[in-house]
Amino acid sequence: MTDDISWLEAILNPSPEENPAEAFPWHLGVFDAHCHPTDTPSSLDSIPHMKARALAIMATRGEDQSVVASFAEAHTLTPSSSIPQLLQKETSPDGPQQQHDCKLIPSFGYHPWFSHLIYDDTHLPPPSKQDHYTSILTPLPPLPFLSSLPDPLPLTHLLSQTRTRLYKHLYALIGEIGLDRSFRLPDHVPTPSSSSSTDELTGRREGRSLSSYRVTISHQRTILTAQLALAGELQRAVSVHGVAAHGLLFETLAETWKGYEKNVVSRRAQRQRQKQRQEEARAENEVDGDGDGGDADRKATMPFPPRICLHSYSGPPDTLRRYYHPSVPATVFVSFSVLVNLKEATGRKTVDVIRTVPDGCVLVESDLHCAGERMDGLLERMVRVVCRAKGWGLEEGVRRLGDNWRRFVFGVG
Repeated sequence: MTDDISWLEAILNPSPEENPAEAFPWHLGVFDAHCHPTDTPSSLDSIPHMKARALAIMATRGEDQSVVASFAEAHTLTPSSSIPQLLQKETSPDGPQQQHDCKLIPSFGYHPWFSHLIYDDTHLPPPSKQDHYTSILTPLPPLPFLSSLPDPLPLTHLLSQTRTRLYKHLYALIGEIGLDRSFRLPDHVPTPSSSSSTDELTGRREGRSLSSYRVTISHQRTILTAQLALAGELQRAVSVHGVAAHGLLFETLAETWKGYEKNVVSRRAQRQRQKQRQEEARAENEVDGDGDGGDADRKATMPFPPRICLHSYSGPPDTLRRYYHPSVPATVFVSFSVLVNLKEATGRKTVDVIRTVPDGCVLVESDLHCAGERMDGLLERMVRVVCRAKGWGLEEGVRRLGDNWRRFVFGVG
């Protein structure tokens, strides 16, 4: 493992005078599975000039859903032209660099860091502001802190807005959603050193220190489960955040596909079951003339997301293996970022986790709040690490990762 760390350090901290050992093949297409450029609006104009082929950009809270939607409309994919171009495996390495070609995949969702701003109105009458916050924050905050919080919004209304945006953006994902046991709310009074402006950097703590108050995990699960149900309803992929809750996150996801697990049976039993389904589909077609058949109807009513990305996964390999049990009906991808996964304390574990992920399910991401050259640089570094950990040549790895990204976003690749 010592060699693993030495090459990892060489990739992350190259000597200024050294040239890369191998030119990076941007012309093959490099794709970011998870990023937040709308957190820094001033950086958005650089997106068309990036080397990356496409970015999956995440919404996280009420304020940025419309920002992601509006900016994606100018740089997103259209069924008639951009999809075939994006699915193209590569361009000529001798031609122009991939300038003015970076496209966006919008993702709409509510991050666990902002879940306290949503109240569950699916079964209960709307609570008062104070009742809502006292029921979902721990320990109990004092009244001045509660008063400083904004009025919470109803879950059903936010889900309706998300559904409308997903219908408008045919390839949009649901994200960033998830669970986070470690998150603490910011204090309500900005510190004197705060110099952040919401015009320059949105969605940050704006100089505020962290309080001792947390969102109960049961409330986080309520918000997450509702969004997973919407992903199942519309059969959209999801990008999932999980911190200090890896086992609970798996259990929450597994609940969505309970009763729909794949049967781990013999090949003979599988053939018999397939024959029975074909006979049932033919019988249904004879009755109602539905050309889609029974399998298509069943697929349309699946209550779980068809594709799941565990973004910047920081858990152990053993927990990760649970997602790849033969009975799991969803396709689970795992993405890695320099910012989260290649810190000094986690780099060694990340190499082991990358090797645990099936070759067809690994992705790369920047998880960066600012578009531009730095985002491209983080993607390149992460691609190099994944290729080295997997034993892939650089061009082979870039092609594989591009195919994986297309399968995650579009279900094809």
